[in-house]
Amino acid sequence: MIRWFKSSYSDGPDGDSCVEVGLDWVAAPTPATIHIRDSKQDNGPLLTVAPSTWTEFVSYAARG
Repeated sequence: MIRWFKSSYSDGPDGDSCVEVGLDWVAAPTPATIHIRDSKQDNGPLLTVAPSTWTEFVSYAARG
């Protein structure tokens, strides 16, 4: 089962316009796959990336 998360920055008036990140591990000590989806389309397409790719993306995005 995938547990979905949305950024705390998404709580404003445009909060519906964001992506959610899903984690599919519950008991595993490390993640195998990071899932990404549009928060407005729960049943829409998913993008999946390796944890290292997600880490690089978040690091890049944090630099502005």
